[in-house]
Amino acid sequence: MTTTLSRPRRYRYDWSLFQDWCTAVDLPSLPAAPSTLALFLAEHPATASTLRARVTAINWHHDHAGLSAPGRSDTLRDLLDERRADRLRHAGELIRQQIPQLPTDGWPQGLFGRRDAALLLIAAAGMPLQQITRLQRSHITCDGDALVVDTGRYRYRLDPTTGDPELAPAAVYRRWAQVLAFTDRHPSTRTLAAQLHRGRLPDITADDLSRDGRDGLVFTPIDRWGYLPLPPQPLTAGSIAAIVRQHLTGTAPAHTLPPRRPRPVAAAPTPPPERPPLSGEYYHRGTAARRDALTALADVGDVLDDVEARADALLEQTLAMIENWQLPEPISTTDKEQR
Repeated sequence: MTTTLSRPRRYRYDWSLFQDWCTAVDLPSLPAAPSTLALFLAEHPATASTLRARVTAINWHHDHAGLSAPGRSDTLRDLLDERRADRLRHAGELIRQQIPQLPTDGWPQGLFGRRDAALLLIAAAGMPLQQITRLQRSHITCDGDALVVDTGRYRYRLDPTTGDPELAPAAVYRRWAQVLAFTDRHPSTRTLAAQLHRGRLPDITADDLSRDGRDGLVFTPIDRWGYLPLPPQPLTAGSIAAIVRQHLTGTAPAHTLPPRRPRPVAAAPTPPPERPPLSGEYYHRGTAARRDALTALADVGDVLDDVEARADALLEQTLAMIENWQLPEPISTTDKEQR
């Protein structure tokens, strides 16, 4: 519990006033509901600066107690800052006019359309861009057709503004949540593309969103081919501002796939050159050439026979010489002495 010594002096009076009032009306001061704070401010009228100071003091005590601050409710913030509320209301109307024009099917148009619709919806509520970049799925719940975003520091409730159920805040966010849930179970861009082409993404209800134990970033960048980053990376505040500005100014890209490069066609094989036609003298010249060759080689057999006969004669003479040749007799010892 926050002690008096650790509490800033400027917060002591406002906090004591709030505690006394809560005791009188039998409502808890810590934690205090946004409706309790709104009732307190209504029963203690003051200037806008004084009301903001009281809300700051009450928020400070909740923050230091580890509780959700009631003064950060979007409804209370709008009541305390009318100019901000008017500005956000006007911007929200312009942004919500763009949501029906975004595609929900097709590839990758449907992927970008679902994400940007949910992004525009939450941006129209006035949530700071830095908070949107860190937004987790566990921060978002559906309450009928309404959508509740509660980060612990900021709380927003987005109620339907039209009678079309397809444009209800819960329905708009659920279409993007279908993509997130599908990619959790099937991390394949090709499979996701096939489902969006057919418009057959599995439906999820508000109960499914609340029971699903998976958590993670709500908004991530998407490249022009429809690939989500792995691991998931947050969409930066600058990128969020650029997306909102493009939709408001009508300069948002169509998100069509870039044309595929044509595959190189294999060159047809070059046909072999045609053979020149044979002349009428072709066969006559061939026959004459063979006849001349037969005439010129007619005595080759006789020549080879003569060579073979001479070779046989030389062989016989060589064998006869070998047979008639004798080694000299060995010299005896007596002859050696005489010599």
